[in-house]
Amino acid sequence: MRAALALALAAVALAACGSDGDRDTVVRTVTAPPQERAPAAGLPEGRFDAAAIYRERAPGVVTVVSVFRGRRTGRGLGSGFVVGGDGEVVTNAHVVTEGQSRSASRADQVYVQFADGNQVAARIVGTDPDYDVALLRVERERGVELAALPLGSSARLVVGQPVAAIGSPFGERQSLSVGVISALDRTIESLTRFQIGDAIQTDAAVNRGNSGGPLLDARGRVVGINSQIRTAGGGSEGVGFAIPIDTVKRSLRQLRADGEAQYAYLGVTTVALYPQLARRLGLPVTAGALVQDVVDGGPADGAGIRAGDRRTRFQGETFEAGGDTIVKLGGRPVREESDLARALAAFAPGDRVAVELVRGGDRRTVRVRLGKRP
Repeated sequence: MRAALALALAAVALAACGSDGDRDTVVRTVTAPPQERAPAAGLPEGRFDAAAIYRERAPGVVTVVSVFRGRRTGRGLGSGFVVGGDGEVVTNAHVVTEGQSRSASRADQVYVQFADGNQVAARIVGTDPDYDVALLRVERERGVELAALPLGSSARLVVGQPVAAIGSPFGERQSLSVGVISALDRTIESLTRFQIGDAIQTDAAVNRGNSGGPLLDARGRVVGINSQIRTAGGGSEGVGFAIPIDTVKRSLRQLRADGEAQYAYLGVTTVALYPQLARRLGLPVTAGALVQDVVDGGPADGAGIRAGDRRTRFQGETFEAGGDTIVKLGGRPVREESDLARALAAFAPGDRVAVELVRGGDRRTVRVRLGKRP
């Protein structure tokens, strides 16, 4: 029987822990004074040197152990990395929460294990389930080296670019895998079921336990957070997904300020329009976001944006035809599948934006006051 492909979160559950003694984790420190290393500017330009990347960046990659005492008493394990000398550590939200919703419960205890063997308690500063990001802060301990990793940019990544992933697959700490960026702008599902439309796809092996670890470019700069795998059997089959670092930076700014992240909400369900479908529907444009549903009482509904009202079968799929096609939001063109979500990400709840539509053979612009994601 052919196994169905599924997206799996790349954290791993450890053995259940039932006794107090099992839950309490020993914190190992040494007597030397604490050290901090400022983020390096990056490795020199030139060839991709996996050994050099690992040597320079592995000290800043950590293992995150989460202890839960809810319905599923036990431990979860993922990865993370240091982003500041003040003890900030970034990981995935699903590493330190239980459940896939905005109201997911947080771990009762979180510990961060460093490459040098130190293990210290951490506090959850905030979580962003919409983009699967969590910010932790470790307690300062003598002898713990905070080797912060430099953050790069995901704006100019290209398919075929070599990358390295460091993390704790299946609990095997400080593991390195290498590969290339195999695609950009992939769509994966967030913990709140909203779509993350700008994910990085990589063939660098990403397995359970890699969640929250860094995806690094040739200069050792973080370009993404490893988050999910596409799997038929529970392990890596060569396709992993990372949250791009530019998206993560936006999330971190909000988590530092408020402990939570908020995102603008339009209240529509859309599918990508393409030339053949446009011809079938008699539309004057060949790209855009074809509105399939509008949430009652939502921002789009209030602005008069319309969903399709008749079903059409085309190329084996069913579409709601006769509604609006969004071609611009806030002046940003909407052409590809992820463009609408990317355009919305530039705005905050309460902002008023212009949405350019094609309705039948006419173009029109409506003003929408964006809401907050429910």
